[in-house]
Amino acid sequence: MTTLLAPRPDAGFDKDDEAVAAIAKALGHPARIHIVRVLLAKQSCIGCDIVDEVGLAQSTVSEHLRILKAAGIITGQIEHPRVCYSLNPDSLTPLAALLAALSGADGSAPCC
Repeated sequence: MTTLLAPRPDAGFDKDDEAVAAIAKALGHPARIHIVRVLLAKQSCIGCDIVDEVGLAQSTVSEHLRILKAAGIITGQIEHPRVCYSLNPDSLTPLAALLAALSGADGSAPCC
């Protein structure tokens, strides 16, 4: 059995490394990617509409929304009795910068 260990405190990771890892972890499930795509297309969405779009149980979608919200990728505005969710595009900046650097889109040459 493989055990994942937390990085040592002196490992030298900076805040951007940690931010990208947290975003990647939150996006690490196809349902969460689908939720982000739904919110991207609709700008904002009521939670029950997301359940209908994703096609999973309400409790499962709620857990995915909780994970995305905890990572800061989405925000939830309470409009009793529902919650209206929307993307927080600024939260994805660290991941976008890494992907741009990897693809050479930031003007730098690819590494390999």
